[in-house]
Amino acid sequence: MAFIVADPCIKCKNTDCAEVCPVNAFHEGKNMVVIDPKVCIDCRLCVDECPVGAIYSDEELPVDWLDYAEINAIYAKKWPVIKSKKEPLPESEEFSQVQNKRDLFDPNPGD
Repeated sequence: MAFIVADPCIKCKNTDCAEVCPVNAFHEGKNMVVIDPKVCIDCRLCVDECPVGAIYSDEELPVDWLDYAEINAIYAKKWPVIKSKKEPLPESEEFSQVQNKRDLFDPNPGD
């Protein structure tokens, strides 16, 4: 089992999750983070840290978001590791309750 960052993270990019990860499984994109499924040790520490509820086990991932498992696997190979907490995106609060944000996904690596 691995954990997956899904749709709620887009345009929020809260990084509290990355700070608690004991194996540095998080990778940073421009407007979200992803988890490397090959590095994740299923400790669940990140789940409770996510203020927008964007992290799911692969067994609990909602059907509408199944493609996020592949997004996490692909972009974990392309984006840099993030190990510490950063400020969320300025629009985080505005987008925290927005649903179906896949079309807002930015494939570019984070800063």
